[in-house]
Amino acid sequence: MDNLEKVEKIREKTGVTYEAAKEALEASEYDILDAIVYLEKNGKVKGPEVQVVTVEEAEDKKEGREKFKKTQDEYEKNCKKKKKNYINEFFKYIGILLKKSVDTSFIVERKHENLITMPVLVLIILLIFMFWLICPLIIVGLFCDCRYRFESEKNTKFDINEFCDKCADGAENIKKDFCNCDDDNQ
Repeated sequence: MDNLEKVEKIREKTGVTYEAAKEALEASEYDILDAIVYLEKNGKVKGPEVQVVTVEEAEDKKEGREKFKKTQDEYEKNCKKKKKNYINEFFKYIGILLKKSVDTSFIVERKHENLITMPVLVLIILLIFMFWLICPLIIVGLFCDCRYRFESEKNTKFDINEFCDKCADGAENIKKDFCNCDDDNQ
């Protein structure tokens, strides 16, 4: 590369005038890199920007990143624990319901005599799979003087038993009204 090409290269890289580039090359014995450094020292070219970071600042940034990472890991760990807790609580609740449905009995009685005693779980399964058969049977049973009640081994009071008694009394009243209608027509 001849000197003219070197001057053009310096002008291209730095944006200085031809005279300034030639002077810098002559002062640096026609070494392009030294010429650019010469121009920087004389203030004709702005040098590359250098960011100065102290050791304390670097350590603070590193400590901040570590703290952030630790907090993030803790948060993710807590989220996983909560998720596991919700799942565990759900299955625990299902287990309690299943236990109560086995411990509680559904009793069908007629004239103060027990006809059928079965766990509530069996009744629920029958209702799920044979709804259109079981519901009419229960209703017909009411008109055949059957009464229904729920009983637990733990002597728990069931408000539903009052409802069952009211349904049985209602069916009995309808039956009486129907029979009285027949007697009135004769």
